[in-house]
Amino acid sequence: MKKKSNSKKVFVVIAFVFLAVLFAGAFGAAVFAVSPLDSAADKKEIRFEIPAGTSVREVASRLKNDGIIRSEYAFYLAARYPVLTGRTHAFVLKSGVYLVSSTDSVPGILNLFESAHQVYIRTVFPEGLTTSKIAGLLENDEVCLADDFIAASRSEDLLREYGIPAENFEGYLFPDTYFFTPSMTGEAVLRMMVDNFFARVSEIDSLKNLSSLDLHKTVTLASIVEREYRVEAEAPLIASVFKNRLQAGMGLYSCATIEYVLTELQGKAHPDVITYKDLQIESPYNTYKWAGLTPGPISNPGIVALSAAANPPVTDYFYFRLTDSATGTHTFSKSFSAHMEAGLEFRTKKAAGK
Repeated sequence: MKKKSNSKKVFVVIAFVFLAVLFAGAFGAAVFAVSPLDSAADKKEIRFEIPAGTSVREVASRLKNDGIIRSEYAFYLAARYPVLTGRTHAFVLKSGVYLVSSTDSVPGILNLFESAHQVYIRTVFPEGLTTSKIAGLLENDEVCLADDFIAASRSEDLLREYGIPAENFEGYLFPDTYFFTPSMTGEAVLRMMVDNFFARVSEIDSLKNLSSLDLHKTVTLASIVEREYRVEAEAPLIASVFKNRLQAGMGLYSCATIEYVLTELQGKAHPDVITYKDLQIESPYNTYKWAGLTPGPISNPGIVALSAAANPPVTDYFYFRLTDSATGTHTFSKSFSAHMEAGLEFRTKKAAGK
């Protein structure tokens, strides 16, 4: 009888040890399955987008296929049964764009996906940049490829969709601070900037109800004003000068348009000075050779230039000249003789070191 009792004890001990080993093995396997896939030396990092409505199973499968986690099944169980990873609440998957790494553990990735701490790239576009310069900044910040953005800016389908009567979106890329996500498409970035443009234009009463053609003319004028003014208070006066010249059938005589021809159309470096030879360039954007507006905008204007072009004050100014390099202010004149006098006075002061 005693022998039988000992046999039972031995069996119980063996069974206990077996279960303990089995549990330890299972626990170890579970810990391994949710641990980081790679060491820091082999780190793989990707931009991971989760559209609204994506299931946890889909996310788990994609992470496995992208080489970020060891087991999609382990990821799914960890998400569905939070107690397995020591979590105290149910997992809530939030759509967005995230930066995930193969050195992240499954619990760490789960925390990321429910935090909504998405990847953003803060990019600032000052007023007056051209499309090509914007494209360069976007590629430099790793938002999108410059060529991709430029291709989108010339898309006939997109231009038609937005009702823009032009060959490209120059002038409609609103200068602002944007928060992009890495590796976006050029079209997605362009839409953000153009949507922002139309939202801001709708705040200007004299612009929001214009036809597409009239708006395009105003944006074109604003793009030239943008490149000419340095002091905000003078933007409306500069717009009034151009408006008076347009109404009189004169050329706009804007050096900014010559710079556009040289740098954007001819691909040359920004000139230190505009020469007489430059003024003879055959181009519809050369406002020294042709009267009227340029065929399209020469930059992407901000709200100051847009407001000035939309609401220029009534003046009898036909000329303006920079007369204070330090402050960037101009002298405005009604006649060419007064304009020349202002120039002579400026040169005299400059020569005297004043």
